[in-house]
Amino acid sequence: MNRLARDIEPASKRRSTQGGAPFSDMIWVPGGTFRMGSDHHYSEEAPAHRVTVTGVWMDRYPVTNREFRRFVDATHYLTTAEKPANLADYPGAKPEMLVPSSVVFQRPPGLVDMRNHYNWWAYIPGACWHHPWGPSSSLKGLADHPVVHVTYEDAAAYAAWAGKELPSEAEWEFAARGGLDGAEFAWGAEFMPGGRPMANTWHGQFPIQKKKNPKYDWTSPVGAFPANGYGLYDMIGNVWEWTADYYQPHVMKPTGCCASVDPRGAPRDGSFDPCHPTDRIPRRVMKGGSFLCAPNYCKRYRPSARMAQPIDTSTCHLGFRCVVRAPGPKP
Repeated sequence: MNRLARDIEPASKRRSTQGGAPFSDMIWVPGGTFRMGSDHHYSEEAPAHRVTVTGVWMDRYPVTNREFRRFVDATHYLTTAEKPANLADYPGAKPEMLVPSSVVFQRPPGLVDMRNHYNWWAYIPGACWHHPWGPSSSLKGLADHPVVHVTYEDAAAYAAWAGKELPSEAEWEFAARGGLDGAEFAWGAEFMPGGRPMANTWHGQFPIQKKKNPKYDWTSPVGAFPANGYGLYDMIGNVWEWTADYYQPHVMKPTGCCASVDPRGAPRDGSFDPCHPTDRIPRRVMKGGSFLCAPNYCKRYRPSARMAQPIDTSTCHLGFRCVVRAPGPKP
């Protein structure tokens, strides 16, 4: 098989034969019981509660631009950001807001009202996964950076093509902790142990000043920062990651999305889900923080951090990784 043919072959046909992993560059996360959430940070993380998850195979890295391009080349898939929005879905919207576009961070020239996020976010016509800052930008030099400007539908489409799935919130958080149950960060108790940056986050006063050290002003290549205890990279910082779960408060229930064993806020069979939100545009949970998370704003570079993201909205700091629910490696 020549190299070009392999690059566009569906990932489901490219299973790994090494170490029992279903695909190359997947790590076995053994599962177990852990304390999910936090009582010491943002209200949506509380209450902390005990949850048990089954082991899964998880992508070592977020899906990259290189990998997403293989998917697009093979399927001719068009992402949400590359298509005009339907006026019927957004009654009263201005016509200029319905053109193909995506949300891009724009650094303001000076101090702004931090209560208004529109001071640094803007819908940019032409921004999409292969034009990350707008129509005049490209992916030159970014092949190994996480793909961004993908909606939930885009991430799920890639996962299905690859023979994988998106992780539940509980699976993702357990994996991000790397075996450090209850630790503040994925690597321990200190944000920068010994002054060493452990993830691609914002260093400086957000949103106007970002220090040049660490050197990445935007996304970074996957694997540029240390792996966690399970050998997973970029679980914290770089880009937020989609999970399969609908967003809801951490309210404990005996079954369903808030169960204590393998909770999932999205039924796999499409059946009625009592935890499904009533929002006109449903929201799913995103995890991990991004290169825009800073000590003075959005301290969400922690495993317990979570945010609700409308499923139709793509941004310059949101990507994903996949899992495979299959038996673990043989002893």
